[in-house]
Amino acid sequence: MSVNPDYLKEEREQEWRVVLRSQKKNKERTDLVRVHMTEVDPKIRVQSNIEVNQGLSEDDAVNEAQRCLDCPNPTCITGCPVEINIPKFIKNIERREFLEAAKVLKQTSTLPAVCGRVCPQEKQCEAQCFYTLKLKKEPVAIGYLERFAADYEQKSGKMAVPEVAPAKGIKIAIIGSGPAGLTFAGEMCKRGYDVWVFEALHEIGGVLKYGIPEFRLPNSIVDVEIDILKKMGVHFETNFVVGKTATIDDLKDEGFKGFFVGSGAGLPRFMNIPGENYIGILSSNEYLTRINLMDAANPNTDTPIISGKNVAVIGGGNTAMDSVRTAKRLGAERAMIIYRRSIEEMPARVEEIKHAQEEGIEFINLANPLEYYADEKGRVKQMKVQRMELGEPDSSGRRRPVPVEGSEYLIDVDTVVVSVGVSPNPLIPSSLPDLKMTRWQTIEVDDDKLQSSIPYIFAGGDIVRGGATVILAMGDGRKAAASMDNYIQNISK
Repeated sequence: MSVNPDYLKEEREQEWRVVLRSQKKNKERTDLVRVHMTEVDPKIRVQSNIEVNQGLSEDDAVNEAQRCLDCPNPTCITGCPVEINIPKFIKNIERREFLEAAKVLKQTSTLPAVCGRVCPQEKQCEAQCFYTLKLKKEPVAIGYLERFAADYEQKSGKMAVPEVAPAKGIKIAIIGSGPAGLTFAGEMCKRGYDVWVFEALHEIGGVLKYGIPEFRLPNSIVDVEIDILKKMGVHFETNFVVGKTATIDDLKDEGFKGFFVGSGAGLPRFMNIPGENYIGILSSNEYLTRINLMDAANPNTDTPIISGKNVAVIGGGNTAMDSVRTAKRLGAERAMIIYRRSIEEMPARVEEIKHAQEEGIEFINLANPLEYYADEKGRVKQMKVQRMELGEPDSSGRRRPVPVEGSEYLIDVDTVVVSVGVSPNPLIPSSLPDLKMTRWQTIEVDDDKLQSSIPYIFAGGDIVRGGATVILAMGDGRKAAASMDNYIQNISK
């Protein structure tokens, strides 16, 4: 078979370019400018659920990877809750060994394509990058590169399935298929356990599916990650409510030896102010779940959501941003964020706030709802808000909002989405009277082992933290898997 000489020449030039890149001096690397990811134009993206961030090209990824200094003490790894070997996967990208980069990610991360999209890297790995800590420059775009490597592997059709140990013949049950449960499932499967995930809803993915809109995290991306777990041997049962469909005792009778509770924090909080029960006032949990999972934005469905023309979302976190940006896509003429602190104190990611502003979201800061008023049919039509000013810092480190007396005014609204936090799902704890709970009704666990007061039950994610990030939940799943493995081995001796 003849070989095209031009191809060989191209290949040799490519190899030489890799050699030259590997010889870059640190000064050359630090002079490079951080890459910027292409985004869909706001006027176009608000008309559909198209993903806003469009990813990096191969050349952009390689150029950004060249900025990594491959520090002898890579503090970026300590900033990652699942301890990805960040320099190693980035150096693989620099060498254009993209599939190898994806394999490195999968050594410790069950959901790399998800994390590359929704993790707050700016507060975690990138905050610990040498550029940030010492040079006071923009950090290496670790999140962008993680997404690039994971997406490249998905598009290549050469998805690597992590190796699993020989079967131990020990059944493990996981309650909830969110990021904590999926990570725990993958880690236990690698160790050779027979892993079963029980999900109350009709789709796998937990908050990744019901809580995060597709313009930020496409369902197809989540499905590919879940498919890898299935290929590893993880079993999934949907429409299965542990505590109702079957109790933990029932599952123990079926031979399950260990349980991981990752049922999340799906119980919405409200503000308990007058008029909160009027039609058109929903929790962000209900609003997003019905739209993301149940096609409620379609007026022809059995239970459509009537998302009005004047939509107010109460809160300043990522879920509030997801809700208000969803309302804009559903046709709201005035989509508003009502937040009692200034924009600088908002807990939402800077990127999410930026995208919301670009899409025409109105930010009404230093304002707090006091009361709602309804029309003759019982649907909300107005809300009374009070202006706030910032006082001394509170326990969160942010300045405490203080009401300004006599500053109340009315805003016309026909839909209100309350996004002021969530509480843990009470179903599992209520079915286990011996399970110790904290005063916040989260499951009490040992900080190092994530083991509960019932030795064979471990827990992680929002059911323990009360509301946190995807990556922190994944870190819990990974840590709990190592702990449960030790526990089972010890009781088996």
